[in-house]
Amino acid sequence: MMDTSQHPYESYFHMLTPALSSKAEEFTVLGYGEIKIEDIWTFLTKKKWRKPKEGIRVYELVSDVLSLKVGEYMNYATVEAYKSQDWFSDLDSVELQELLLPKDK
Repeated sequence: MMDTSQHPYESYFHMLTPALSSKAEEFTVLGYGEIKIEDIWTFLTKKKWRKPKEGIRVYELVSDVLSLKVGEYMNYATVEAYKSQDWFSDLDSVELQELLLPKDK
């Protein structure tokens, strides 16, 4: 089930956009393809900032963004991709059966 309430740090998104853009560019330069700032933001709000701190300062959030390691993000992204992937959604039952139980030739 998806949490529909807004994250307490949501109001900082626009202030953190330059740091998020910098981190996204860093990941691209390191060869990880184009990662959107929204994806990094989602990682931060769902994982790193899962338990929001009361009275957080902007510099603390900037530090969290800039210190984010590509491995942390990629581990999260990989797990999320496996969780949300519906591998067989495009196959009907006959195609799925043929895939799983190939006929002997």
